[in-house]
Amino acid sequence: MTTPVCTSASQAAKPAAHPSYSYLPPYASFSSYVRARGPVLLRTARSLTANPCDAEDLLQTALAKTYVAWDRIEDQRALDGYVRRALLNTRTSQWRKRKVDEFACEELPEPSGVPEPDPAERQVLHDAMWRAVMRLPDRQRAMVVLRYYEDLSEVQTAEVLGVSVGTVKSAVSRALGKLREDPELSPVR
Repeated sequence: MTTPVCTSASQAAKPAAHPSYSYLPPYASFSSYVRARGPVLLRTARSLTANPCDAEDLLQTALAKTYVAWDRIEDQRALDGYVRRALLNTRTSQWRKRKVDEFACEELPEPSGVPEPDPAERQVLHDAMWRAVMRLPDRQRAMVVLRYYEDLSEVQTAEVLGVSVGTVKSAVSRALGKLREDPELSPVR
């Protein structure tokens, strides 16, 4: 007869002395407590974490800590508070042990990039552009305003003005050419 080398944890924990012996875990009250209060405790764990899987892990860790201290808990009516405190303490420990990917350093890692233009300069440019648009002939000005200020497509601009799409294209092209040659807008180029 051979003896099994490895047995499952449930078989190893059972005493084999008497066949009528019914096995009870060391803390049967702990098992019944977890079965009864598990869903409520899981909701508490989910409120402490963003991920449901992390909440389950958090609850398992807190319950393991509670199991170790089960025989030292005198007031069985305060079990929920004890487990909630274990949940909170465990979550705080996890948070403190998290990996930090950012470190303080003397130089900023971001590139300096292009500095933001002065708002006063932007307003001067905006005013100069608007004066140049106002110097365009009425028809060209209407098409430029509809295309670039109102952000309409060429087809939409043609429909609004009652002209063909080709007329819009050619008039806008001539208007942009005049704006490029405007001496007041020369600093923009």
